[in-house]
Amino acid sequence: MLSNYFTVKKDGGSHEIIIQKSRFIGTIKRVESEEEAQNFIQELKKKYHDATHNCSAYIIGEHDQIQKANDDGEPSGTAGVPMLEVLKKQHLKDTAVVVTRYFGGIKLGAGGLIRAYGSSTSEAIKAVGIVKRQLMKGYSITVDYTLLGKLENELRNSEHILENIQYLENVAFIVYVEDGKETDFQNWITDLTSGQSTIQDVGEKYVEIEVESTKE
Repeated sequence: MLSNYFTVKKDGGSHEIIIQKSRFIGTIKRVESEEEAQNFIQELKKKYHDATHNCSAYIIGEHDQIQKANDDGEPSGTAGVPMLEVLKKQHLKDTAVVVTRYFGGIKLGAGGLIRAYGSSTSEAIKAVGIVKRQLMKGYSITVDYTLLGKLENELRNSEHILENIQYLENVAFIVYVEDGKETDFQNWITDLTSGQSTIQDVGEKYVEIEVESTKE
């Protein structure tokens, strides 16, 4: 498993721009298989069945094993490939994009199309948002309620991810720690609580951290 990677926010979304009277609607979605990507593309083609083009690109797999681009009737290499290049340039994984075009009557030429489809993809990514999926180790930290305020404040101001607080007989903090920092974290918690805490391993998982997208 990768220690971390970038992808788009889970719910996805779309963004529209107008270039020389043509409407370009970029729609982005996180996908984890080629079947899921193809289903997404077909859904958009059905939704925008009256559009001039529904061009697509996707990149899937831990090592970007699956990469596909489709111009859907635009001149070869002017739509799908530029869209795929934006995904690659932003280091996105498990991501599919469809750019829908409603022709506005003005031809853009090859260079103009490349820029238009690339920009539409970039703007859609920016609108939806990128997350860094970081593989982290989870811990349950159980303490007496007298330590609640102090420990919560310290955790919220730390680099670690405080996912949840469970208010039971004692209070339990569910915290995720970056790989390689487990020992330092446990020592830190022990010092903070003067040894009055129980630390239990709750396993690894990917934690999503929002990041800024870069320009095309």
